[in-house]
Amino acid sequence: MVNSTALYVGFLALLYLERGAELLVARRNTRLTLAAGGVESGRGHYPVMVAVHAAFPLACAAEVLVLHRRFPGAVGFAALAVALGAQALRWWAVAALGRRWSTRVVAVPGAMPVTSGPYRFLRHPNYLAVMLEAAAVPLVHGAWITAVVFVAANAALLAVRIPAEERALGSAWARTFAAPRRAAGVRRG
Repeated sequence: MVNSTALYVGFLALLYLERGAELLVARRNTRLTLAAGGVESGRGHYPVMVAVHAAFPLACAAEVLVLHRRFPGAVGFAALAVALGAQALRWWAVAALGRRWSTRVVAVPGAMPVTSGPYRFLRHPNYLAVMLEAAAVPLVHGAWITAVVFVAANAALLAVRIPAEERALGSAWARTFAAPRRAAGVRRG
């Protein structure tokens, strides 16, 4: 019988493969968006973001292996459900943005904001997915230190990235996603 640690490490390997697929999609979309007149901004935080996201699965595995974390039963299954839900939310956001989605902040001046998919309900669904994943993936196998560290690291990154992205998306985006319209439940998309 395969033990839970081996299954968890396999899950983390699949997460790395998923990240590779994301990077391929992002690279293609960045190239296409720049060719369509897109302008990149927020480059300063990008290398830090890449480093944090690359280190994340390694830190999860290291804590479980070095500190001999045990599978936490029902909590682990709940965390797995949240982690898989975060992946579904992420790819729903990617699908809604289409060629506009990238790991970089690239905006085409004058482009109308995307208001379909999860953007009908949330300003930044992909970033919600990032935070859910940062908390849930480590907790699948009891790596609570990694969860705390990476939730904090992602919160710090998003405190820089979200304002940079919102500035790049401009006034049309700001008007579309203004709080009163969101609260009123106006259907967009």
